[in-house]
Formats: sequence, C-alpha cells, structure tokens
Amino acid sequence: MPNPQTLTPYDIAGRLLRNRLAVAPMTRVSATETGHVTQEMARYYERFARGGFGLVITEGIYTDQKHSQGYPFQPGITDDQQAQAWRAVTDSIHAHHGAVFAQIMHAGALSQGNRFVDAPAAPSALRPKGEQMKFYYGEGQYPLPRAMKEEDIADAIEGFARAATLAIESANFDGIEIHGANGYLLDQFLTDYTNQRNDRWGGSVQARISLTLEVIKAVRKAVGTVPVGVRISQSKVNDYEHKWAEGEQAADVIFGSLNDAGVDFVHVTEHEAWKPAFPSGQSTLVSLSRRYAPQVTLIANGGLHTPEHASSVMEEGADIIAIGKAALANPDLPQRLARKEPLDEFDASILGPIANIKSSELTLA
Repeated sequence: MPNPQTLTPYDIAGRLLRNRLAVAPMTRVSATETGHVTQEMARYYERFARGGFGLVITEGIYTDQKHSQGYPFQPGITDDQQAQAWRAVTDSIHAHHGAVFAQIMHAGALSQGNRFVDAPAAPSALRPKGEQMKFYYGEGQYPLPRAMKEEDIADAIEGFARAATLAIESANFDGIEIHGANGYLLDQFLTDYTNQRNDRWGGSVQARISLTLEVIKAVRKAVGTVPVGVRISQSKVNDYEHKWAEGEQAADVIFGSLNDAGVDFVHVTEHEAWKPAFPSGQSTLVSLSRRYAPQVTLIANGGLHTPEHASSVMEEGADIIAIGKAALANPDLPQRLARKEPLDEFDASILGPIANIKSSELTLA
C-alpha cells in the first residue's frame, strides 16, 4: 500500500495539484533538429496526465542560442516559435487536469551537440570527467570548454530569464524548474573540482552557489508569482558517485541559501534517495533539505516507486514524490496505486528517444 498522503491534493505556490506524484524530468532527445517539440512528444507527455500524475516536469529545455544546448534533438525555448510548439504539450496535460513545469537548463561543459557554437563554455577550462553518452548521440571524450567571462555569465543568466518568460507567457506552463543538478552548468559552478575560479563566482560553497541564486532572482523577476524552484543533486551524469566535499556543511549553505532566496520548491535527486547523503552520517539529502530549507516545498526523486521508500522520504519531510523510470514503465502509476494494482517492470529499451516507445503505448487509453 502506498502512503495515503501521496494520493492527496497539494498546493504549491497557489497551483493545486490533484496528488503528490510527479513525473521526474527525463532527457528524451526527441525534438526536431531545430529544437521544436513534435506531436509525438505531446502524446508522450499527455499519457502521464491521463494516467493520473498531479505534476509533470519536462526534460531539460535549453535556454539560449549560444552555449546552453546539450544534446542533438534536445528541445529548446529560446524564441517564440519554440515556445509555441510547447503548447501542444501543455494543452494536452491541462486537458487532463494535470500541471506541468518547464525544466530549463544550460549544459555548460557537458554539451555533446550544440548547433549554435562549436566550443562549450564552463566555469573553468577543464575537460569533464568520463565520456559522452552514446544514447544521447555522443562519442568519446567531452570537448575541452573555454572558461566563461563575465559577459558569458550575464548572457547565461539572461537566457534563463528569457526562457522562463517564454515558458509562462507563450507556452502556458504552470511553473519553472531551474536545473541546478546532474553536472550541468549551474552544478559545474557549485562543484569544487569543476569550478577553479578565483573571482566572485568561485572559492567557498557560498560563492559557488551564487550563480544559481542570481538565476533564481532573474527568473523570479521575469515570471512573478508562478511556482519557481530548483533541482539539486550531488551526483552527475558523468560522475555518478560524487559527494559534496564539504559534506553536511555544504548542505547547510546550499539549502539555506535556496530557502532565503525565496524559491517555492527544491527538487532533490539521488540515485537512492532514502540512503544517507554522506558516508560519515545517517541523514539523507531529503532530510537535510528539509532541515535547512524549512519554508519550501520539497520534491524528492530517486528510486521512490516502491511504497516503502516513498513513505520513508515523506516521513523525512518530502511533500511530493517524483518518479522517473517507473513512470516510463507505468504512465498510469497513480491510478494503479489507487486501484492497488501491481506495477510493470522497467524495460531499459525505452530510454533515449521517444521513438523507442511503441506507438500503441503513446496512445494509452
């Protein structure tokens, strides 16, 4: 049995969700080459709302026509044409009484394919760890990025703000999630070994989180009172085992700063969210977020499709549970939980492009 709370309504900054189950953001690289959403993508997202999820958070959407794009066939929201294409998604979700937040992101050093520029831009001119992801059309080492100048940083902040404006005013999204996790640009500034700057953007944890705070400020100014939040993680797509070097002290600074910045929600993601955040302690990232950011809605993600694990993080303070792979396998997961039906096992073949999902499943009744 799921925690009864998961199926109850929840108000996030004035937007009432029908339950506390969200679809986590998942990269699908299924847009057109020019970053426009397709009808197939609209059907893909619609099935989650039809299946009963209270909230859908999109895959990462690139924010500007410079350095933000991370993957070929990634959707963007850099101009009104791209924004209008998203209306097929938002309208279909709203038709089933669901809510949908746009996750806006800048890939930084982890760009595997950018149709605007050849060289990525990052906090420091350091080649990222690991290799590019093949199922996102990458191959070999990551390119060596160039260190961002002040004007590049200003452009990135402006890109986030403009993308958020387009998402709300043109695409009719219900809220904004700023992607500050998983090794992308904002996380690169936050991480000690990817940020070797000696200016105001580098050094202490407080300095390294400052770009995220500036983006939050710019986005809030752009969109007003609609829900605005940020996704935070320790691990990265290219450094799975990473932990914050300062441990719980970092959690104090990061989550406390986000709380003071006035975000409406923090979305924490770990591979297994119910496990301790650091080897030396017992606190999870969920409990640390709740401790240091007591005033915000807390979304938890990471292996939480089982009732036991979802209940454990809710007991630690999570308000909303975000589901990833289990939602791909069960787009009607909330309805199955309500009917006490078993869930289908996840099939890894449906990762990557939406084309990998059978057409019959995209039209789930």
